[in-house]
Amino acid sequence: MNLKVAIQGIKGSNHHQVAKDFYGDTIELVECFSFDKLIEAVLDDKADKAIMAIENSIAGSIIPNYNLIYHNNLHIIGEYYLNIQHHLMVKKGVKIQNLKEVHSHPMALLQCKEFFKKYPEIKLVEDVDTAETAKRIQNKNLHNIGAIAPAVASELYGLEIIARSIQTIKNNATRFIILKKENKLLSKKEINKASLRFVTEHKRGSLATVLNVMSDCNMNLTKIQSLPVIETPWKYAFFVDVTFDVYADFEKGKALLEIMSEDFRVLGEYKNALKS
Repeated sequence: MNLKVAIQGIKGSNHHQVAKDFYGDTIELVECFSFDKLIEAVLDDKADKAIMAIENSIAGSIIPNYNLIYHNNLHIIGEYYLNIQHHLMVKKGVKIQNLKEVHSHPMALLQCKEFFKKYPEIKLVEDVDTAETAKRIQNKNLHNIGAIAPAVASELYGLEIIARSIQTIKNNATRFIILKKENKLLSKKEINKASLRFVTEHKRGSLATVLNVMSDCNMNLTKIQSLPVIETPWKYAFFVDVTFDVYADFEKGKALLEIMSEDFRVLGEYKNALKS
């Protein structure tokens, strides 16, 4: 039986590309049109694992996804960095001057705004997914609408790329995480990154004290994101990623953080995928 992997979007999306790169071509895709549906697919056992975008090097974090992971007790078992290339694609034979609208995911539109300043007559329209627009252009034979999507979408849906790599910043990467309902047990030698969530006391210096403990335990802070604790006004939870060379250092830091902070939870321990 093939591994069932939930993705946000459809075949031809960046999530699909990550699923292929991470697990190969023999997987069964579970297509989801929102991150909430993606989480549901894993919780309801419609998918064994899920691929979720969590941050982009240009647009920053997808903040609601942090709470989705935490509140649904999911485990981060891995990560993947994808170099994002946005291409403008159309029905074969269509020229850019024929376009009235270009549709794509809001994040893709944001990352390509500079390119479209040269074409003020083209309206940019937010859509649920990059690849879904490409598929719709082909299925409905649309000649005045273009899509911003990965190259794989043009191949799948028979479209022509008329402008390649139109993202404003060429070095554009998105970090994806791999989620599972149960934790995947790796050997301690393999683990060199972790995602944590905790709440600090509402007093001066409490966060600084926690960060000092991380530093003292040889943990490198690679990400910190604060989110309000909805049930308690003016209280904040912190989502952090740390890397380390020796698992024993992390174990020591983890034990101290559990004592020092409130509602401490390890969201995942896994292998750092970022090439140094």
